Amino acid sequence: MTALGRPAGGPETVPASQQGMRRQNLAAVLGAVAAHGPLSRADVAGHTGLTRPAVSSLVDELIGRAALTETETAPSGRVGRPGRALDLDDRGPAGLGLEIGVTHLAACVVDLRGEPRVWRRVERANAGRPAARVLEEAAALGADAESEAAALGLRVEGRVLAVPGVVPNDPGGLVAHAPNLGWRAVRPADHWPDPATVPEPENEANLGALAEQRHLGHPAETFVHVSAEAGIGAALVIDGRLFRGARGFAGELGHLPVHPEGAPCPCGARGCLEQYAGEAAVLREAGLAGAHDPVAVLAERAGAGDAATLRALDRAGRALGLALVPAVDLIDPDGLVLGGAYAELADWLLPPVRAELAARVTVRPWTPEAVRPSALGRRGPVLGAAWSTVQRIIADPARLPFRRAV
Repeated sequence: MTALGRPAGGPETVPASQQGMRRQNLAAVLGAVAAHGPLSRADVAGHTGLTRPAVSSLVDELIGRAALTETETAPSGRVGRPGRALDLDDRGPAGLGLEIGVTHLAACVVDLRGEPRVWRRVERANAGRPAARVLEEAAALGADAESEAAALGLRVEGRVLAVPGVVPNDPGGLVAHAPNLGWRAVRPADHWPDPATVPEPENEANLGALAEQRHLGHPAETFVHVSAEAGIGAALVIDGRLFRGARGFAGELGHLPVHPEGAPCPCGARGCLEQYAGEAAVLREAGLAGAHDPVAVLAERAGAGDAATLRALDRAGRALGLALVPAVDLIDPDGLVLGGAYAELADWLLPPVRAELAARVTVRPWTPEAVRPSALGRRGPVLGAAWSTVQRIIADPARLPFRRAV
């Protein structure tokens, strides 16, 4: 599986040839340093089970590919040469995350340590605009971010694009439907100016979940990550792996009916969650339609005690809680995470969400604290996009070009 959870070729499926084994061993060495570094070469051998001569050869190759760096450690007071430690190179390969939101474009470059080194965000009203134009602007923002990263000594080796839409298990990078952008059957590669820098598209909720997983540091956790901008999406992480469904359509929480005979939805159904807990619905209920930064305005008005805003958020929270009940009963998660705009409105959404779950989850133990806001807020999808590229590099460093003599 790739870092995004799709079946694919790669180091896990390479035949057990000498070349394939070396590829796997390179990944094992780099993974050990990423997880436990800084490490000595002897420590790497201990973590991987490889012989010291094998580790030495693999380390030299990873240094040549600019994935690792080796430095002298502080003197220990012992007689003899100072020790040397291996660590990830923070002036080497990097990952670029891009995001196309309904009201913004964003870019982020992270180094091999996963540290964000470049941030870019511009406000754009992308809904209803030609996909080709939006993608051209996203490409320009990404190119600017890559140039800034290059000035820091970083080389972008992978790119992922977060989009608020359905991205099926399609090797051609199809965005099947992004209703809040007005997209249907769009392939970013068809409109990207530079074929060498085309990113892989992925659903923004899925990427938000991957970012949350990395931030938490619990790779085996099972949780549901819910995020909202104009629409509502969910991602399922089961035993540490993103669950995409048979065709990649898992997580369409926004179109789960919470009132079967309720308001009509543009999707063709009635009573969908988005008609009660989506951004447009909350703004309409609060009398704030047309606000420039809806989330900030809602938070400001709710914090000031505005009655209409508080009623709108309570209504949204109850609808969201109702939609999450079947997720809890079906998946039995460790927790539920409110990401994206919901994270920034959590002070007002959490009480009604928790109340609905407490009243309706009756066949298993459940505590209110199992629902919590993401610490990443609206940055989650673009961070997840960038981090997922770094995960791929660490999982298969043999694809990196040589940059140094060894």
